[in-house]
Amino acid sequence: MQRQKEEDTRQWLNRIEERLNEIGRKLETGEIAAYVQLLNSPIRLLAINILTGIARGVGIAIGVTIFTATIVYFLQKLGALNLPIVGDYIAEIVRIVQAQLELDGMTY
Repeated sequence: MQRQKEEDTRQWLNRIEERLNEIGRKLETGEIAAYVQLLNSPIRLLAINILTGIARGVGIAIGVTIFTATIVYFLQKLGALNLPIVGDYIAEIVRIVQAQLELDGMTY
């Protein structure tokens, strides 16, 4: 009976050791040490966050511009089809957008 308990305990400890080794390998591949070093350098962390924010802002601006231009383009095409009720609303939206662009000094 005592031997069975000791054997069960050994198997349990072996499973724990294997699991800890696996967790250690995952931490090494996850580059946790590099992340901790980054957290210990507030100036570098701040610089990286500023650059990330600028890049994100520029990306959003470019994406919104492309999306809006695409929508305006399709609205112009739909307005040219002279659809009964919908065409008038679309044409009005296109006129408003073009008028705003002309106010901003941009003509298309």
